[in-house]
Parts: sequence; C-alpha cells; structure tokens
Amino acid sequence: MLVDAVRIARWAGELEQVDKRGELLPEDARAAGRALAMTVGAAAKAWGQALLVGLVEPRDGGAAPGWRLHAWEHDDEAVVRGWSALFDAWTLLAPVPPAALRGVFAVLAGQAVDQAPQLLSFLHLVDGPVSDGELMELLRRGLDERRMGAGTGLLSLSPVPHAASAVSAVRGTCREPQVDTPPAPSDVAAVLDWMLDGLAAVGAVIRLDEAAELSPLGHWAVRAKLEEICTVAQTAAGHIEQSALELLNACADYSPGPARAEYRAWVAARPVDRAVAELLDAAQGDDALVRGLAFEALRVAGGTAEQAVRAAVDEPVLRPYALLWLAEQSDEEGVSPADVLGAEDAAWLWVDTAAAVLDHGETGLLVGHVEGASAGDPVRLFARARQSGHPRAASVLTAVSGVHPDPAVARAARRSAFSVHNGGA
Repeated sequence: MLVDAVRIARWAGELEQVDKRGELLPEDARAAGRALAMTVGAAAKAWGQALLVGLVEPRDGGAAPGWRLHAWEHDDEAVVRGWSALFDAWTLLAPVPPAALRGVFAVLAGQAVDQAPQLLSFLHLVDGPVSDGELMELLRRGLDERRMGAGTGLLSLSPVPHAASAVSAVRGTCREPQVDTPPAPSDVAAVLDWMLDGLAAVGAVIRLDEAAELSPLGHWAVRAKLEEICTVAQTAAGHIEQSALELLNACADYSPGPARAEYRAWVAARPVDRAVAELLDAAQGDDALVRGLAFEALRVAGGTAEQAVRAAVDEPVLRPYALLWLAEQSDEEGVSPADVLGAEDAAWLWVDTAAAVLDHGETGLLVGHVEGASAGDPVRLFARARQSGHPRAASVLTAVSGVHPDPAVARAARRSAFSVHNGGA
C-alpha cells in the first residue's frame, strides 16, 4: 500500500525546497512522475503519504528522509507503525464533501470524528460486513448522546488519538451547533459516507455493496489502540490528556517507578513523533527540572526518538542531555558521562542541575552537588561553571557560597559568582 510513498521518498533524498505545506513543488512533482513512471497526481499523492507516515520530514524549507525510511527495510515494527500514523490521519485523506453540504457538514463531521472509535470497535467485534444502515444508526445515536450531553461515559473518550492537524482540518474554526434539533438523516448518511471513504483510503476499511468491514490492518489498528487504552488504564494519576509540560510538572513529585508509568501511558496515547516533539519543546523552557524529566520521559519512547534527539544536540540548552541520552541508547556498555561530555558540556549540565536543585529542592543539597562533581578541586569546578555561559551560573554560585560549610569553598564560589557578573557570561 505504501510502496509508492517509499519510492518517492527514496527518489527525493534531500530536497532543498518544498511549499509551505511540505508538498512537492510542481516541477519536482513532474520530475518524480517522469523518474518513477507515475502521473503527476499519483506522485503528489505518494508524497503526501510519505509525509504523513514519516518517510520524509520537512526541514529548513525543504525536506529530508525521515527515520522511518532508514528503518524501513529491516524493522517491521517501523513499517506497521508508519502505517498507523497514516491511519491516525485518515480525515486528511477523506474526500472533500460537495459544496452544498459544507455548512452543516463541517459541524457534523467534527463531531463524528469523535465517534469513529465507537464505529471501529463495533466493526472489530462483529468481525464481518456490517450494513451502512446499521452503522448510520450507531453514528446517529452517538451524535444524539453528544448533543443531549449524555456522552460523559467511557465512549465519550476518543481512544483513537488522531493527529491534531487532522481534527482541525475537519473542524476548522467552526463552533459547536447552537441548535437542539437532531441532524437530518441525509446529513448523517453523508458524514458516514465521508468517514468510511476516509478509512478506506488508508486501508483500514473495506467498502462493499451498502456495507463495510475492517481490513486485517484495520483489525490490527483497533487492537493496538485498545492495548494503548489498557496501558493508560493501569496508571493511577491519569495525566494523558495534559500537555507535556503539565505531565512533567506533575511527575516531579513522583518516585521514578510511578513517573515512568505515567510517561509510558502519555507517550502511548499519542503518535510517538508528536509526543517526542512535545517533550523536546517542553525541555527548552527555563525550568531545569522539567528539562531533566523530559529526557527521562524520552527514555520511554526509546529508539523511535533517536532522530529528534540527535537533532537536539544542536540546541545548546539540550545538548548535554541529548548526548547522554544517545550514549545510553547505544550498545556500548560501561559508558560514563565523562566519556560522552566535554568539559564545557559537563560544566553547563552541572549548573543546570544545580539550578533545578535551587528551584525545587533544599539548598543544602547544593553542598552534595558540589562535592560530587568537584573531585576535591571546587575552585576548578566553579571556574568552569563561571565560564559555561549558563544564565543561572551566577545565582547557583551565589547560593553555594551561602550554604557551603567550608569558608574557603564558600569564598571561592562567591568570587566566581562575582566574576560572572563582571565578565558578562
């Protein structure tokens, strides 16, 4: 199903320029069509699939091969998870409705997307063809429950974490309908037809004569989503609906085991590339504790986060954490932080973690933080901290000078803090 997407991703390699939506420029679409014996339309469709699956990624105004393309030949899990990303974005591949329907349709379709998990679960349980009429009745009941405010139970939750862009593409900026009248049967039928066409376009549903059934891929997708729900259900705190920043702030008070359970559930409840991007974005904030916790959460994502973390090495704020994370993911045993981080990176990381202690822990812990890193030479440690360029260097050194019991060490910290102020670090 994705063979053309793979072919065009390999053909493209590193593209210097794509349009604002990440799609091929017309001349590149024509070139791809000639090289791969496709029509221009087929080339554009294959490129769109490659983007959704993660075979190619927009980068600096152009596009480059994604990590899934590198893994495609040797990792079956990457292939099936790549298809799962396409399945999550089924609304983007559904045909646009006729112009006459778009007013009512935009509102109904946005609501119907939330009912898709119920329809898919029903098709999975039946495990055979279901008539369009039966599916329409199921959809109508779900829409009525939503309209009447009854959909507050389990089925009102969406176990299919479709991409935010897919939902916004359907809903646009429209608001919930302000009328209490039920939708017309013809409108419900049109929305159901649109949903089934979209699910068929990604290979999850097979459309028959006035009936539909799940494909083998569709059954796999539903089982995978149900497994994710079971993982989520095992966590007591339930932070899966929160942002990455809210998750990390909440987990700051947890011991490592429960925190990992929350990270695992949170990552499982959304497309992994989106989860990784959100965690890295949260890690770039001012809170050093959140930064450290973000990379703890990224350990749960494992190898699927490698490409994004590798790119994060170029971000000064993330560089030491990213280097350590990558070293842990390698197969080498006995690698210590000293083997991975240069003096500058190590000093920056020391100041950053000290800032986390200063903001969230007891200042007395700074003494142990100094002793653990100074190797009997705190003056040298403070000099490196002073030169690290970390924006919190002065405040950390000042705090150390105020709590360290050794007057000589306290004076050295105070002098280094003063020189940071004077040196413009």
